[in-house]
Amino acid sequence: MQATLIVLLLWIGFAGGHLLLSSLTVRHTLVARLGEQRFRGLYSLVAFAFFIPLVWVYSAHRHSGPWLWAWRGTSVHWVMYPGMALAFVLLVASLVRPSPASVVPGEATPKGAFRITRHPLLMAIALFGLLHLLPNGSTTDIVFFGGFVTFSLIGARHQDERKLATNAAGFRPFYEATPFLPFTGGNTMLGLREMSPFVVAAGVAAAVVVRTFHASWFGG
Repeated sequence: MQATLIVLLLWIGFAGGHLLLSSLTVRHTLVARLGEQRFRGLYSLVAFAFFIPLVWVYSAHRHSGPWLWAWRGTSVHWVMYPGMALAFVLLVASLVRPSPASVVPGEATPKGAFRITRHPLLMAIALFGLLHLLPNGSTTDIVFFGGFVTFSLIGARHQDERKLATNAAGFRPFYEATPFLPFTGGNTMLGLREMSPFVVAAGVAAAVVVRTFHASWFGG
């Protein structure tokens, strides 16, 4: 249980650092003192200071602690493979066109992936964590992969609240036209049709590559 607790504490530090530094009062104070570029450097430094040990500890203690479930076999693959392909498509879409809710905002036009979710990057991370919970049911696994889900959902809500507080006139139309959770809006099918073939192909190809080399890169 010690590894599980350490992973949990590192997640709390990682998420807490993100939320604290990106809160309006703290961010404005630090940007005024350090400048925008130095603030972003500090922001990244704090993130890596927690995330690198988080991954290292989990890698050294994966599957430790009591097992609460273990869904293995072919059936889980039919869920994980298409799910991870979707996660990679959302990830590529977020890189090609960042969300206007992100730290470095993109264009506030509800189109393509934004009709699926206004937070394609964070929802890709949440989907990654959720899918990896299916076959990994030890307490350390649950805390590690569950942290991705929890952090992404809280982070996405935090981004919405920050943008509504600082740029309500510019952000609210986009906010009201796009869903928070994937596939919960009324224009999902239109969004799928608007997706760039390059984005879809790149996302699926990335998923295939990661699946092919998953054992050698990350273990079973």
